[in-house]
Amino acid sequence: MKMYISVFRIRFINNLQYRAVAFSGIITNFLWGLMQILAFRAIYRSGNSNLPMEFSQTVSYIWMSQALIVLFKVVFGDEEIYSAIRTGSIAYELVRPMDLYGRWFCQSAANRVAFTMLNGFPALLVAFIMPKQYRMSLPHNFGVFFLFLLSTVLALCVVVAFAMLIYISLFYTLSHRGIKIIVTAFTTFLSGGVIPLPFFPEQVLTVVELLPFAAMQNMPLRIYTGDIVGADALKGIAFQVFWFSALLLIGQFTMRRTLKKVIVQGG
Repeated sequence: MKMYISVFRIRFINNLQYRAVAFSGIITNFLWGLMQILAFRAIYRSGNSNLPMEFSQTVSYIWMSQALIVLFKVVFGDEEIYSAIRTGSIAYELVRPMDLYGRWFCQSAANRVAFTMLNGFPALLVAFIMPKQYRMSLPHNFGVFFLFLLSTVLALCVVVAFAMLIYISLFYTLSHRGIKIIVTAFTTFLSGGVIPLPFFPEQVLTVVELLPFAAMQNMPLRIYTGDIVGADALKGIAFQVFWFSALLLIGQFTMRRTLKKVIVQGG
């Protein structure tokens, strides 16, 4: 484990240097979050009383989503991995005295955590000083906040485990661009990154809530806002553990089979 922790730490410290990128990310996230809130405000003012979440819950959901947007991106900051597969430098990775799956997993997780540390906290500070109706709310109690933190860590693990499947699929393709575009659109929408999942039609929601995407940002954000509480929150965390375990096992199995067939040309 010391090797994997070292990989995580080195990658984390390296990414903290990109302050200009972080600053632009803060501005972008704030403006996009404000636009979403204003759009939902118009929906709530339309007089529809059958909306699945209170407006204050939706506001908190959007602000937290923007603060943690990088943490829950399935496709983010992994050009080094794409390049290693495309150029053949994967050969150097294979001779390192550590498991490739574990190395890439820690590297990918560190990229997301580092950029979230840089632009997430400033975004939250701004969200807490907004006018009252657009202000982010705190959790009801410490228990809810603890479940939120636990669910956030599990959501990150699910995101990275799913991203690992994308990396493995690149061994069988000539370009990663198409896969990245499709996966980004698909996972962002089905994980609640565009609109919260409770706003989905009931028939669609029944299916989506069984998929691994519901174990990503959907779960911690709904726990934070109080949309999922008590026993339902614990069931949601168990759901995340299930999908993380499943994706981890599938990824490791697929990685082992794939590496047995890797051919690096040139030299």
